[in-house]
Amino acid sequence: MPVLSVVGLRAGYGEQDILHDVTLDVPAGAFVSVIGPNGAGKSTLLKAVYGLVKPRSGSIVFRSGGDEHEIAGWKPYRLTSVGMNYVPQLANVFPNMTVFENLEVGAKVVRADSARQIQRIVEMFPLLYDRRRARAGTLSGGQRQMLALARALVTNPQVILLDEPSAGLAATVADDLFERLAQINREGTAILLVEQNARRSLAMSDYGYVLDMGRNRFEGPGRKLVNDPKIADLYLGGDGTSLSTAPGSTSSDAPGGVT
Repeated sequence: MPVLSVVGLRAGYGEQDILHDVTLDVPAGAFVSVIGPNGAGKSTLLKAVYGLVKPRSGSIVFRSGGDEHEIAGWKPYRLTSVGMNYVPQLANVFPNMTVFENLEVGAKVVRADSARQIQRIVEMFPLLYDRRRARAGTLSGGQRQMLALARALVTNPQVILLDEPSAGLAATVADDLFERLAQINREGTAILLVEQNARRSLAMSDYGYVLDMGRNRFEGPGRKLVNDPKIADLYLGGDGTSLSTAPGSTSSDAPGGVT
């Protein structure tokens, strides 16, 4: 049974629909990627699942601890409390707080186990321990991304939603990030990833979905998609490393630059 099931999801901004009957599943412990051209609705999908954009129709079911929840329209704090977390592309740390203060804010959800959870996470990210007293705003882009990921993990989620985690990172830093994501997934946390490096994300995924103009276009095992000539031609770009950007397109799914 999938830990997360989305069926017929429609959502958008203002009077404009961005998602049109989108459907996907995230099995427990699986690594699932969502790719597609800019403006396809990928970020909006994550936001609708995590309660940051109100769904207009459709079902979002989350299964946790033997319970099944219809979560469409739930607030983010409630979703975090039952085992889901989300790492946005931007504004994903509190810059004026220290590294440890950022982790403590995340750990409040788990209450009594917070100290143990923080200790477990800093062992996974030793750099964060070394810089535990530094303000998050002084970290490099890669370090901030690691802190954002760590803050999500400190709540011990069953599934993490990640929006473009490698955007703007140097290649070596992105390599380290992907290695951490693979490790996190191996340890049992399901991942739903929206990522600009489509070829790499599909190659490491159990399953992948291609969105185009807010609709399901293709789906299948990640490695099958990455090796499909049609997918490569339409969505993997000419250099084989990232999605192409259509002339005049923007990096945002939402009208008016809302991400």
